[in-house]
Amino acid sequence: MKTITQQPESMDILSKKGTCIEFFSAYQDFDLDRMLALCSPTCEVHFEPIGEAGKGNIHETGKAIWAALMDSFPNLDNTVKSQTFNESDNSVSCVVTIFGKQEKAFAEIPSKGNEFDSDHIFIFRFNEDGKITNLKISWNHERFVKQLTGA
Repeated sequence: MKTITQQPESMDILSKKGTCIEFFSAYQDFDLDRMLALCSPTCEVHFEPIGEAGKGNIHETGKAIWAALMDSFPNLDNTVKSQTFNESDNSVSCVVTIFGKQEKAFAEIPSKGNEFDSDHIFIFRFNEDGKITNLKISWNHERFVKQLTGA
């Protein structure tokens, strides 16, 4: 039997992972100000499945999309399933399940009162001060829409 030893993660890596957990905690609390305070003023976000419309400054584009989500899904919640530090690009990838019940129209999807449950991948990049400078988010958008529309 082979014993596998893991090297302890550095304080820098643990701090970055902690920032990600704080981001998702603020998301659970619907606290946009707290989410955005973890980001640099020039932080870029890209909600990849929605293309160019989902790309921009996190304090504008991200804030608008998350505010609309929180308004349309009043019980919106998330569970962080895993976190991985990627040494090659100094990022933290998080697999997160996001779920909730739609109560209002969202992104031209009328509410039918349906629930969704969707794994998302968030890739966070940081500056030397530990602020988030870039966030890419991906998910199966077709599955998300099908859950909400019942189609």
